[in-house]
Amino acid sequence: MVSGLLLCLCLQAMSAPISTGSPDSLEISLLTCSPHNEVYSIYGHTAIRVSDKSQGRDFVVNYGVFDFNAPHFLWRFTFAIADYEMGILLMPQFMTEYVIRQSSVTEQVLNLTGHEKAMIFNALQENYKPENAKYRYNFFFDNCTTRARNILLNHIDGQVEYRNAEPDKTFRAYVHEFSRDYPWTTFGIDLLLGVGADRMTSRSESQFLPYHLRDDFGSAIIRSTDGTERPLVKQTSMLLKGGPVMTGSDFPLSPKAVMWLLATVILMVTAAETLWLKRVFWWFDALLLFIIGAVGIIICALFFSKHPTVSTNLQALLFNPLPLLMLVPVVRRLRKYDGHWWWGVQCILLILFLIGSFFQNYAVGLTTLALSLLIRWSIRLRLDKVFPERHQKR
Repeated sequence: MVSGLLLCLCLQAMSAPISTGSPDSLEISLLTCSPHNEVYSIYGHTAIRVSDKSQGRDFVVNYGVFDFNAPHFLWRFTFAIADYEMGILLMPQFMTEYVIRQSSVTEQVLNLTGHEKAMIFNALQENYKPENAKYRYNFFFDNCTTRARNILLNHIDGQVEYRNAEPDKTFRAYVHEFSRDYPWTTFGIDLLLGVGADRMTSRSESQFLPYHLRDDFGSAIIRSTDGTERPLVKQTSMLLKGGPVMTGSDFPLSPKAVMWLLATVILMVTAAETLWLKRVFWWFDALLLFIIGAVGIIICALFFSKHPTVSTNLQALLFNPLPLLMLVPVVRRLRKYDGHWWWGVQCILLILFLIGSFFQNYAVGLTTLALSLLIRWSIRLRLDKVFPERHQKR
């Protein structure tokens, strides 16, 4: 949920002072921006517009400001220790950026009392102080959309009730809803997400997505303590109509096709070794073990992430650093009593991985890949144990 705003514009606008006259002169709106052609924008963006007619001010509060060039940003983002901050953009600057990106911008003017506007404005001023502007970003639970929602709803006199249907999807399903046109992005996200991403979300949790918050706000009413009702949104308009968004990938093969291709190669090499050549290609095993172990380092490292949806990932049963420990005995072509038990360990892990598919949705094609590896490791175990003389022919 990255803002997509140019950092230089954000830094220029952050010097703009926030001031207001009477609360009655304020209009506070929720802005929802569509994705543009950068893949990081596929979920859209949320911001708050504050229009102060008496002061002639019109600015946007943006909780998605970050420095992509900060040291180790991607690693910090992955492990949920990246800091984002609140920024201020003048409305013309904000709109110019989205005109360039060819994104649409929808405005929902909120139906607030003067007292509510004053409380929200004061909260924004407090939030803009240097000691409060930064926050620890979390994709699902604390992002630019949830921050905007909280500062608005926490300063409304009354109870906000939603009239549209309760959500009935998992975090992973919501991610797929927006990333389906980017197959390799979806594959990478599914590879990182764990068991926690497959539980059903509450309405509040589903509002991490800008479009879901927009739709919920559009159906919401405010029930005051005296029992009166009023719609949360009094006016909706499209400020900017975006152009077409490029989707997909330049890579000609989908992740599913690549996984099937890898599985086919593994099975063909295994069949050739066993049925015709009567020998084992140790270098092929070494290559497979290196790839699996290298990916496994990343997957297992995420067990230390502060993202609750990635810290328990059953795909670590397939991708884990253990195969790297097998490289030495494989490359040295050790005999059966020194090496065959490694294949047994891998078979056990793969069987557990396949059982885990009942509890977690894996990245596309991984089950097929795991089955091909299970067949190969099982045959390797059999050859090492029963036909040790074949080691001498490798």
